[in-house]
Amino acid sequence: MIPVPALKTDNPERFGNVGLLVGGDSAEREVSLNGGRAVLAALRNKQVRTEMFDGSAALFEAINAGRVDRVFNLIHGPGGEDGTIQGALQLMNIPVTGTGLLGSALSMDKVRSKWVWERLGINTPPFALLEPGQSLQAEFIGQWGFPMFVKPAGLGSSIGITKVKEVGDMPAAISLARQFSDTVIVEPEIKGKEYFAGIIGAFALPLIRIETPRDFYDYIAKYESDDTRYFCPCGLPEEIEQNLQASSLEAFHALDCSGWGRVDFIMDENSKAWFLEVNTTPGMTDHSLVPQAAAEVGIGFDELVWRILESSL
Repeated sequence: MIPVPALKTDNPERFGNVGLLVGGDSAEREVSLNGGRAVLAALRNKQVRTEMFDGSAALFEAINAGRVDRVFNLIHGPGGEDGTIQGALQLMNIPVTGTGLLGSALSMDKVRSKWVWERLGINTPPFALLEPGQSLQAEFIGQWGFPMFVKPAGLGSSIGITKVKEVGDMPAAISLARQFSDTVIVEPEIKGKEYFAGIIGAFALPLIRIETPRDFYDYIAKYESDDTRYFCPCGLPEEIEQNLQASSLEAFHALDCSGWGRVDFIMDENSKAWFLEVNTTPGMTDHSLVPQAAAEVGIGFDELVWRILESSL
């Protein structure tokens, strides 16, 4: 097993006054608020001076008043994970955790992240891009068959995603996705097992494999259901797992991501990995995957939060 990197500092004074940014206006607001409460407690346990802000307006007021030296960003989705807050803080010379402007924008846009992966030869499921007003062409239905997944192009937590099993359900699925994004993507189902690689800096955490009795790993399976099963260790031979961790890091860095995050992929029945997306601000709730994987290598929740904060140094 690859050793866990050493901490950059053990001195909470290095961080100054930390603004913990949570909430926002996206459909992932509640996930952010739930995780924010846990992160706030961890930072205070570590003696880090922290003030929590619900939304960027309150944060900017505190920055202008000199109360914030750096930001721990925990807003998911648009407004927090798409590069906007990263760009604003860059202009204000305020360090922030995680990926910067370019990587945040690229990874939030599922279309452009898949184009980058395709160009670099990183496996990702084929897809059809539906601009506003467009419907799925019959050629894709004939080529892929069902089931298919219909997704908004720029959101996380599986919000707005539908597993479509027959052609008559396609219009409703597209309509639902358009509630969250003008641009919609449609992908064929890749049959296999779903894995998640948490990343801290350039270190890939042990892989987690999930099983759910639901149609797929949707919002309820992620945050509400007690029937979702998490396997860490994931059950793969060590050499195969290490290769997949390395491939996950490659997919992560290909999108200019850094600091911390999570890479999601499916291993098909031929043991081929298909990369789905990168989350640059994953959930930090009691159901979340990165804390579970970190615990497997002896990184408790408080230390994980500290390591994420170190990505702003």
